[in-house]
Parts: sequence; C-alpha cells; structure tokens
Amino acid sequence: MKTTVVKEPDVFLQKAALLAKEFAKDAPEGDLAGGTAKEQRDALRKSGLLTILIPAEYGGEGQPWSLVLRIVRELAKTDASLAHLYGYHFLHLVTPHFAGTAKQKEFFYTESAKNNWFWGNSFNPIEPTLIGKKEGDRFILNGYNTFSTGSRDSDRLLILWENPEDGKAYAGMIPTARKGVTVNNDWDGIGQRQTDSGSVSFDNVVVEKEEVLDKSESEGTAFFTLDAILSQIILANVFVGSAEGALEEARNYTLSKSRPWYLTDYKQAIDDPFIQRRYGDFWIDVQAAVQLVEKAGEKVDEAWAKDRSLTAEERGETVLFTGAANAFGTKVALNVTSNIFEVMGARSATRKNNFDRFWRNVRLHSLHNPIEYKRKNIGKWLLTGEYPIPSAYS
Repeated sequence: MKTTVVKEPDVFLQKAALLAKEFAKDAPEGDLAGGTAKEQRDALRKSGLLTILIPAEYGGEGQPWSLVLRIVRELAKTDASLAHLYGYHFLHLVTPHFAGTAKQKEFFYTESAKNNWFWGNSFNPIEPTLIGKKEGDRFILNGYNTFSTGSRDSDRLLILWENPEDGKAYAGMIPTARKGVTVNNDWDGIGQRQTDSGSVSFDNVVVEKEEVLDKSESEGTAFFTLDAILSQIILANVFVGSAEGALEEARNYTLSKSRPWYLTDYKQAIDDPFIQRRYGDFWIDVQAAVQLVEKAGEKVDEAWAKDRSLTAEERGETVLFTGAANAFGTKVALNVTSNIFEVMGARSATRKNNFDRFWRNVRLHSLHNPIEYKRKNIGKWLLTGEYPIPSAYS
C-alpha cells in the first residue's frame, strides 16, 4: 500500500485563508446575485481541501474534524454560503462511515478521494415527501425533497426517502447526474443565497442495493447518532465565522469612512468612547464564542476517534459542548451582525455595501434549529444529569 505523508494542519489553513481572500472580492455581489457559486466551488475542488478528512489509507489527508471546522470558520468570515457548503460536504461524505458498513465506508472514502467528489444532499428528515418503493434489491424513488443544501453542481447526493410498505426511512448515496434526478433552481432564502438549498425532484430514480445505506453494523451504537452533533458544530462555526467577518468589515469601515456624530467635538468616529465601548463588547463576545467552538471541536475529535466504541455518556458529553457552542455562537452572531451598523453609521446601510448579508445568513439558518431547545436540553442535564436524547437536531 502506498505510504501517505500526513501534512501539518497549517498547510491547509493557509490554503483556506488564500481562498477566503479571493472569495471576499465578490462576496457581496455573489450574495445579491444568488444562484450557484460555480467558480468558487471549482476553486475548492482544485484546492485539495475536499479530501482532508478522508483517512490516509483511503487516499485522503487524514486530518481531524477540528481542522475542517477551523476552515469552515475561515471561509465564513467572507462567505457563509461557501463555508456551509464546505462543512456539509464532509457531513454527507462521512455518513457511510458513522452510519454504514465497513465496506461502504471504504468504498465511498476511496472513490471520493480518487474522484475529488463534492457532496450535496437531498435529505429532509421532517417532511417525508420522497417515496421509495422496493423492487427486488433496489428502490425506485418518486417525489421530492426540500432544503437540499449543495445539490446543484454536486457530484454525489446523500438522499433520504420513506418506504410506504414498511413505514421506515432509508438513506442512500447516488450520483447527482442519475437519470430522473432534477435539481431545481428554486432556492429563495433571505440568506445563504448561494448554498443551492432548494428542492430536488425524483422521477423513477433507481437506487441500487449497494447505494442504500446499510445500517446493520452501526445502528444501535452511539457513533451512529453523530450526524446531529456534526451538523450543529459545523453551523456553529459558520455563525461564529460570520460574526468575525462582520466585525472585521465594520472595523475597516469605521476606520476609513465613518463620521463622528455632528453634535460632538470628535474629529474621528474612532475617538467616540461610545463607539469604542461597543467595539469592545463585540470583540469580547466573539472571542468567547471562538473559544467555545474550538473546545467543542476538540470534543468532536475525541468522539470521532472512538468510532463505534463511543459510549452514550461520551456522546452526551460531546453534545453538551456542541449544543452550547451552537447556542452561544448564534446569540453572539445575531448580536454582532445586526448591531455593527450602530458603530458604522447611516451611510453603511446601503445595498451596495451589503453588510446586512452577515445578519441574513445567520438569521436564516439559525431558525432551522431553535437555540431555546438547546438551552433547555443543557439546563435539563445540569439539573437532572440526563443527556440530550439523540435526534436529528440534538
């Protein structure tokens, strides 16, 4: 077997920083235009960053989740849509690992590394609008799924459907170009405008036996329930990265363009003690959020390394930190992204500047998993010792 030299994380972080710098050049315009960020997606493909989490023995870089999350946060500083697409690419890619068989894990890791696949999804656990009927060893799918993040311009789709014969939900991994799959250009969210999170339609789409997620080796283990943990810590880093980016944009604007309030004697806006105090509050909150998402990332690394030996208690300990990071990151990001205008001034609130994209991105996606329930789950644990019950969102 070919020997792979594992690179230092800084190599990939530097690549991500350079990409983010390029993405920043037209991020405001891209947000206003919406649609598929084809050029940026192809840049991610060429960067080599799509395979970093794949174990070295399967052709990847063997890097930890914490590195992926740091890159998500780096990208979110300039473009939350691309950060979301990048993080969720790995969430879908690793599903055969934590929820499938050893054979499926090896196959999809190896093929993804070899072909540099970009993963998307058509996976909605709340609305069973996609129906799959058994036909021998395969399924025939008809219907649709909404909120299909990253579906356009993807190479593989993680999909979810319901079988009316047994009432069970099934998941699978298929080529996006499979006959009968139509990725609709109908995403119209107020934020995350270039995540291609619209709907996907299925017309007699065939899912072969080996493409159906085989849960026989994983179901019943704590490791099997890691999808919600991974999803929430990815989004937490999107939120915190958005707050970091918004704060940096605001600082640059205040330094170069903001004017002092005309009823004061200050020569520059940066001399105003009220503006100084607000910036101090923003910075303190963002630093606290960064520390919490990084601590949660370390907990995810520990849980991931346990694989199927992960215990329910270890899983519970991990979800406390990822839930806290998501809840606090949401709170901080909403505060920073909505209040930066107060320290920039009225001239900052124009469509051309498009600074509101930071708030719109955080506001839209934070609605999909209300933080009140995370707070409640953590509070219940603190009072009773009961860990949050594993679900699609906890």
